Amino acid sequence: MTYCVAMRLKTGLVFLSDSRTNAGVDHVSTFRKMSVFENPGDRMLVMMTAGNLSISQSIKQIISEHTNAEGKSIWNAATMYEAAQIVGNAIRLVYERDASALQNFGIDFNVGVIFGGQIKGERCRLFQIYSAGNFIEAHDENPYFQIGESKYGKPIIDRVLAGSEITLDQAAKCALISMDSTLRSNLSVGLPLDLLVYESEQLALTRFVTIDSKNAYFKSISSGWSSRLREVFDEIEDPVWHTVSSPSDSPAIKLDQRQPLVTLSKEVNWDNALAPLQTLAQNEETRQK
Repeated sequence: MTYCVAMRLKTGLVFLSDSRTNAGVDHVSTFRKMSVFENPGDRMLVMMTAGNLSISQSIKQIISEHTNAEGKSIWNAATMYEAAQIVGNAIRLVYERDASALQNFGIDFNVGVIFGGQIKGERCRLFQIYSAGNFIEAHDENPYFQIGESKYGKPIIDRVLAGSEITLDQAAKCALISMDSTLRSNLSVGLPLDLLVYESEQLALTRFVTIDSKNAYFKSISSGWSSRLREVFDEIEDPVWHTVSSPSDSPAIKLDQRQPLVTLSKEVNWDNALAPLQTLAQNEETRQK
């Protein structure tokens, strides 16, 4: 498993990926999930992958070397949309070549791709590409994508990015907190991390770092976020239940007059429990006669 996240802002893009591909009891392996396709001054493209590693590596190889029948490749695509189509076509080529053989061994064709960057003459764009080669693009309403083990890191991103303008560095900080939450909750995601921050119109790789367990900033992120969460948690009042004497406008949990769905204990004597109902039914039958 893995976890990758990318964010599209008005000022640029943020990409973050882990590197764990296997987390068995006695075998942990790592491979880089982020690939950069760069022609300084013309284009700077980033791809992150999740899923079957052999499929991901085959796709990367095809993208970097393949030219289609129209003479188009990742290196001369005119737009990011066209480049995303080339990535999707590479996924289909690998599927046509390997899917049947993999299926014979009980292996699903499983791959997820985040692809983004900028080509000279247009804005930064970000895409999520699926196993079928189809894709969707990030917009203002949905400015980020996740692949892999995404559920643990999603809440912080939703809270920070929702309806607010943030800087690239703030987005990078948010991505790192999202990754830290995932690392704490899932052993199949692990260090080192690759963080790439791209500022719009640079058309070159300028800010990239590989983060390991010794990285001071990430250690401060991890410990600081945990301690601040505990502080905020402690500051929130414990629930107080409304009683007859408590004011109705107090910040308390009002008692619900309804009853919960109760499952009776197995030790209930059903003969005694049903006796009143049986008596009621007999009385009703006598009355009708």
